[in-house]
Amino acid sequence: MIKMEDVAKRARVSTSTVSHVLNGTRKVSAKTIEAVQRAVQELGYIPNTLARSLARSRTHTIGVAISALSNHYFSETVHAIETECARHGIMMLFVDTHDDPAQELRVVQALHHRRVDGILLAPSSDPQQAALTYLRSNAIPSVLVDRMAVEGFDQVGVENRQSTAELVTHLIGHGHRRIGMIAGHRGLSTTEERIEGYRQALVEADVPWDPQLLIDGESNSESARVATSALLRLDPPPTAILAANNLMTIGAMHALRDATIEVPGQMALVGFDDFDWADFFLPRLSVIAQPVQALGARAVQLLLQRIDAPEGKRVSERLAPTLRIRNSCGCS
Repeated sequence: MIKMEDVAKRARVSTSTVSHVLNGTRKVSAKTIEAVQRAVQELGYIPNTLARSLARSRTHTIGVAISALSNHYFSETVHAIETECARHGIMMLFVDTHDDPAQELRVVQALHHRRVDGILLAPSSDPQQAALTYLRSNAIPSVLVDRMAVEGFDQVGVENRQSTAELVTHLIGHGHRRIGMIAGHRGLSTTEERIEGYRQALVEADVPWDPQLLIDGESNSESARVATSALLRLDPPPTAILAANNLMTIGAMHALRDATIEVPGQMALVGFDDFDWADFFLPRLSVIAQPVQALGARAVQLLLQRIDAPEGKRVSERLAPTLRIRNSCGCS
């Protein structure tokens, strides 16, 4: 039987360090985490508490690791997941990852140690992919939600490229040639796909590419407010702005209001993500609405399938969003 001491020897660290990595009880360098996880995978080590749990029946509980508290879109996603769990008679254990790689790994480990039957994860932009490595190494039934691209996992997300291109094409149809984009946190698959869609629309319409018009908004409202102000200082500034998530749309609106720029009279504004009050803004916001309820439900369904058939073929699905044209783009 493989022991923790064997893992420590293979990883060339102390037994206590292995314990800290596996339990998330102390800050450990990314290099050490990687070495320990590689040793765990190579040796097939399973902590004693987990080994005992394997012989027991299912807990009928799934873990959900998503950064939801600061993002309305993910809050709605978690609610949809909870609703689908209730429909299947299972419990949901939710922990917020704060989109922080170290916290994400701690959350995944903690959920595993609580013997959940499987985990739903919206992965961060961690270049080391520590949480994903842990899931894979421990053969934990898992489904990636919203953020896709990693092979070897079941995944469900939204189609981002073509839908973003469609929204930008709509702006071009209104005569806009200088369209700014406030992009989300770089390294996330959703961010990169939406940027690709933005550029695709420009190319297809033969609109010149100006790299100054693509600016990082870090997926939050304050960074987007600063980014919008930077776009307004360009010479010439854009005549339309696309914000790549709901928080950044709000940040852009704040910056435009502070600059006394009227939407859509002086600036068209569109966003990716619909939210409850988008239809009540003046002007009403034109957005790409993501199928949040379907996304959460499908994530649970895929996870339950994976729990029942651990060795089955991995599934990757994309759900179609909806273009909702209101007034902020210039439409009456």
